[in-house]
Amino acid sequence: MKLTLETFGGLAAVTDLRRPPKVLDTEALPETATAELTRLLEEAASTPQEKPPEHARDAMSYTLTVRTGDHVRVLEQSDAAMTPAFAELLTWLKRRFAQQ
Repeated sequence: MKLTLETFGGLAAVTDLRRPPKVLDTEALPETATAELTRLLEEAASTPQEKPPEHARDAMSYTLTVRTGDHVRVLEQSDAAMTPAFAELLTWLKRRFAQQ
């Protein structure tokens, strides 16, 4: 499984338009980490997302693309209306990316 996290917006959006996406390949992870990531992904994908407010100044938005073989799943949320399950997944991913 390969995950790509793209981040958009925020206070630095004007000066940081070219944020490179972060990529994680689960082949490089221990089996327990892959199992935890899979659980977090399933929870985030199955939790209904609230409709975001119309005006969310300086909110960050996140697009997570998950590729498993030929199957592609895309999850999108923002700081303005993020489910707890997506927030937990995002926190896990940020910790993992910091270790790379």
